[in-house]
Amino acid sequence: MKNFYKATLATMLMMLLSATVVLAQTNISGKVTDAITGEGLAGVNIIVRGRVIGTVSDANGSYSLKANDAPPLTLVFSFVGYKTFEVEVSDANTTGLDVKLEEQTILGQEVVISASRVEEGILQSPVSIEKMDILQVQATPSENYYKGLINMKGLDMTQSSINFQIVNARGFNSTGNTRFVQLTDGMDTQAPALNFPIGNLNGPSELDVESVEFLPGASSALYGPNAFNGILLVNSKSPFEYQGISAYAKFGLNHFNGSSEEPSSPKPMYEASIRYAKAFNNRFAFKINFSYSKAEDWYGTNHTDKNPERTPTGFSSNPGKDEVHGFGDEAATNIGLLAFSSGFQQQAQANGLQDYLGDLPNNVVSRTPYSEKYLVDYGAENLKAGGSLHYRVSDKAELIYALNFGYGTSVYTGAQRYSLNNFAITQHKLELKGDNFFLRAYTTRENSGDSYIADLIGFQVNNDWKNNNTWFGTYGLTYMGALAQAGLQPGDINNLPEAQRLAIQQAAHQAARNAADQGRVLPGTPEFNTLANKYKDLIIPNGGKFDDNSNLYHVQGQYNFKNEIKFMDLLAGASYRLFDLNSNGTIFADVPGNDITIYEYGAYVQAAKSLGNLKLTGSVRYDKNENFEGQFSPRISGVYTVAENHNFRASFQTGFRNPTSQAQHINLNVVSAQLLGGLQEYADQYQITNNTYTIESVNQYIGNVLAAGTTDAIVDPENIAVLRRFDTFHEVKPEQIKSFEVGYKGLMAQQKLMFDVSYYYSIYNDFEYQVRVRRASGDVNANAINASSLLSGDNTNTFQIYTNATEEVTSQGASAGLTYNLPKSFTVSGNYSWNAFDKKENDNTGIYQFNTPEHKVNLTFANRKLTDKIGFALTWRWQQAFLWESSFANGTVPAVSTVDAQVSYKVAPIKSVIKIGGSDIFNKRYVLNYGAPTIGAIYYISVTFDQMFNK
Repeated sequence: MKNFYKATLATMLMMLLSATVVLAQTNISGKVTDAITGEGLAGVNIIVRGRVIGTVSDANGSYSLKANDAPPLTLVFSFVGYKTFEVEVSDANTTGLDVKLEEQTILGQEVVISASRVEEGILQSPVSIEKMDILQVQATPSENYYKGLINMKGLDMTQSSINFQIVNARGFNSTGNTRFVQLTDGMDTQAPALNFPIGNLNGPSELDVESVEFLPGASSALYGPNAFNGILLVNSKSPFEYQGISAYAKFGLNHFNGSSEEPSSPKPMYEASIRYAKAFNNRFAFKINFSYSKAEDWYGTNHTDKNPERTPTGFSSNPGKDEVHGFGDEAATNIGLLAFSSGFQQQAQANGLQDYLGDLPNNVVSRTPYSEKYLVDYGAENLKAGGSLHYRVSDKAELIYALNFGYGTSVYTGAQRYSLNNFAITQHKLELKGDNFFLRAYTTRENSGDSYIADLIGFQVNNDWKNNNTWFGTYGLTYMGALAQAGLQPGDINNLPEAQRLAIQQAAHQAARNAADQGRVLPGTPEFNTLANKYKDLIIPNGGKFDDNSNLYHVQGQYNFKNEIKFMDLLAGASYRLFDLNSNGTIFADVPGNDITIYEYGAYVQAAKSLGNLKLTGSVRYDKNENFEGQFSPRISGVYTVAENHNFRASFQTGFRNPTSQAQHINLNVVSAQLLGGLQEYADQYQITNNTYTIESVNQYIGNVLAAGTTDAIVDPENIAVLRRFDTFHEVKPEQIKSFEVGYKGLMAQQKLMFDVSYYYSIYNDFEYQVRVRRASGDVNANAINASSLLSGDNTNTFQIYTNATEEVTSQGASAGLTYNLPKSFTVSGNYSWNAFDKKENDNTGIYQFNTPEHKVNLTFANRKLTDKIGFALTWRWQQAFLWESSFANGTVPAVSTVDAQVSYKVAPIKSVIKIGGSDIFNKRYVLNYGAPTIGAIYYISVTFDQMFNK
């Protein structure tokens, strides 16, 4: 590994030295003005085509540039909201080169890089792509630009916290999306232990975002493992191109008309950011960023039962209820099992109740839970700091050091609800880049801080004030005592009329719970807080706290042969990354003496050729993970231009997804089960094929036993027959995708209407999922004790392990979008997305988690220049109800219909923009994923100052 890094640094040094040759010098100066008003434009970006050298215009629009090349040179003038202008310079000393820029009114002129890793017009992209430029970032009506991404065509979003959103595309969505790659200035933003991007918790602030590109679909041919459902590329502002100081302050309110568990009055939200950038002699530049936000988080208030199948027939409530946002009720048992316990038999005899042992019902009973609000830190905050140093070693190469740091408190919904407290993510990057190459090395360093599993804290608090054995024992004794107090003789309960029997049994359950809960530490009291804090501070498994400091190291490079090869476009690249897992046994099996690292490497090549109106592009990539066989990922695409600004596209893309670090090595107690990595070593360690049965068949068995309501039902051959053995385990391996896409993008109506439509069909093989199994204590046939051990589960007998489906899985979808420029700067845009999962009806294996609404619609009506000072934007979003499946909870996500709006006002004398707006302005409360908190309206006012402000 050390030799590899030495070779990388040596290569970077050689490229740096080769790029420092000084040639003849050219001096150019002039002024850039608005073509209509004649006023100088500050902050116009001026670069030499084919070089990294450039400058920006000053507050009056004036500029000067020195280039170490002899003419002819081509200068490119670009400015947000204006048409790009190019001019050729033929004189080595050119003064008075004045340029007038016209406002951009024609659609489809955006340049994108994510589709082919080279610059190309968005109309000529070979695959579907969406872009949010700097004007759209500034004008989004949502309270922040990242949340506004949900309006992009084909993009799905989940939200676990007010500051924790996760994006996805084309189905198989989750709150921690390992099928999607998010890059910030080329750096993968996944947390090394979590294995998925963490939204914008360590990304650039709104002040530093230049653009966002969203590419749905398989992208492994260029971006490697996990670029399976798509990529999101966030580009920050260069300090050469965006100079000066800018600042942003926002005040908002949320929690309007919430439930009784939420705050009784609106709560304040705060956000502030500052950015400063400065360039010296067009050679050295730096920028620094700082932002901080704080808010009262959304509350988890869903008390729906996760396991309604446990409810005894005829009961009005479930004594074994496991609430979505209630913690501690993961401790559950079938109280009918108490009759088989010798210790409980002795207690029953001591209380004169031994004859009632046979009347203990086959009912699952869970402990009384604590609501989430008492166990999760809702003080959401996010501090971000960063910056970069840029040095142009020549006109052909720029050396960059960048730092991104994110710190804060949030909530994440995974297998359980995780309170991410004082966590931190730090990224360091060193990059050498030119017009035709880049070589970068970066590291991502994760620190779990004081983060903990909220469900586990509830479990441990309950077990502390009264241990589970005592609690369930008291419950069982009281239940039998209630039958005796009702005047029933042993066995009489089963001979009563149904209505009377149900009434007595339910009353007995309530009496039993009341007795077992005697001495219960009440939530919110000092005693409760002392216990909760005790277990928040103890490391797993003694408490609920993580102890993770996992790291990711990544080196990658790319070279474009455009200067050497003219008859075709050719580029090549390579990548190496290393995961160094350091959870100290709290997530992975990396206990002392068992260090876990995972390396993977890859290389790719892409060629493109224009044949008249047809441009063909082909690429292939090879990747190897140390634990799995190497993978080839080819892609071929074509764009046919039938007329100017009218392009049809077609592509065949392949992709793969290596099992993540967690899919390989997780070994985590989540109370109700043990989460296991899919490598063979964990299957062997926990003997998951020894007397184990699929959880689906176990649930069916439990349902049959409960419906019968007798002890004999436990070993009834017909009931035993429904159990399905899990006797063969297949080690997890990479997941494969083949995707076909066709589409059209073009301009109509005198270039005022842009229309984009696409259809895709995807085929998944070796689909990765998690299978759940439960182990019996022995052979279940005709053995009541062994069979009854299946009736309740925890991490000692229930396992959730990664593996692959044997059947082929397919999905398909279509999308359409349009943008229309109306007179007087009004614009209307909208998009529609359709996604469908073709699951086999007879396939009952695992959790596929398609988790995507079949139909979605977004509409936007806006005018950023209603007057010289006033602009506005209004968006409406709707999505259909859909089924959400996950290891945390399954349920229906209701349909969502929300409206966001904002009005902006420019205050030129102080170089500022005031914006008043709100998301979900009608407060139609909703959730984006089952098990997530309930989201409502946010109303805000913000002020943005920019030193380079233009009128």
